[in-house]
Amino acid sequence: MIGNMISIIRKQKGITKTKLSELTGINVGHLTHIEKGERNPSHKALLSICQALDIPYEELLHTYDKNLSIEQEKYNYLNYIAYNKIPAFSNLEDFVECPAKFSKAAFAYKVPNNDMDPLIKKDDLVFVEIAGLLSNKEIGIFKVDNNFLIRKLLYRKNGLVLRAENNEVPDIDLNLVKDFYIIGKIYL
Repeated sequence: MIGNMISIIRKQKGITKTKLSELTGINVGHLTHIEKGERNPSHKALLSICQALDIPYEELLHTYDKNLSIEQEKYNYLNYIAYNKIPAFSNLEDFVECPAKFSKAAFAYKVPNNDMDPLIKKDDLVFVEIAGLLSNKEIGIFKVDNNFLIRKLLYRKNGLVLRAENNEVPDIDLNLVKDFYIIGKIYL
């Protein structure tokens, strides 16, 4: 997955493999193997690639050693990873103990509403793995237009849908949304 991300970002930025090789000192052949997913870059190489592409290292690091499922590839999942963005917090309340079973979590988030009630209630703490891969019907935190939402991600025939547990909250068809990013996977 990390190689696919590097390839996508490099192409979006209009940088050739030859130019990336010059900027990083990494052989073009090795970059090709990385982008094809045949090899993972060392952490030093990844840092160099991130610097050359002018993107945050930590965000891309979250994709390290992860593989996309066939469904995730079908729905162009990588297009929704916010590789050049990081969460901004307006209020940091405290540290909370992270249970060992949620060892991939990067932060805890206090749920602001009852959209996922009865599964998740307002003011519950959920644990979030940044850029965690979500399978069909798994719960994540998403940026949809200018809102941050906790929802189930549903794979549908015609595209992706976000669904709340609260039946009064309408589904969100992601084909109709302009600005959508997957922040992370939620552990309960």
